[in-house]
Amino acid sequence: MMYFEDLEIGVTQSFGRYDVVREEVIEFASKYDPQEFHLSDEAAAKTHFGRLSASGWHTCAMTMAMLVANLKEHKQAGLGSPGMDELRWVKPVYPGDTLRCESKVIEKRRSKKRPEMGLFKSDLTVFNQNDEPVMTMRSNGLIMVRNPQAPIEE
Repeated sequence: MMYFEDLEIGVTQSFGRYDVVREEVIEFASKYDPQEFHLSDEAAAKTHFGRLSASGWHTCAMTMAMLVANLKEHKQAGLGSPGMDELRWVKPVYPGDTLRCESKVIEKRRSKKRPEMGLFKSDLTVFNQNDEPVMTMRSNGLIMVRNPQAPIEE
């Protein structure tokens, strides 16, 4: 199990593989982001996208699927997240793309109010099959501390 103490600032981890499927793009958009360029080839062709593109929120959902799979594989003692910062959709995601993630731990600290818990920040980049960034965000994660009785370093 990976705990707060095991996180190292500056370490980058590559993980995930998600194949973007046309039917899923349309299904997600129909339910959550029904803008025409996410639903219709003809409408999308008249926009700067040029063709049907995935919703940015769908890109977030696909990223979350990869994150959770990675947490399970590496058995992280995760406790959820209080949110994310600086979300950017850098490049459109299209059906046929294959996504992957890179995450770099940039900061960590123990909670003073909840010594059994730590907070860490990671810069996350999602890439397509051409190694082009399509989304970036700063992720805030909560994680269990292995030894909550240990003194909190300032």
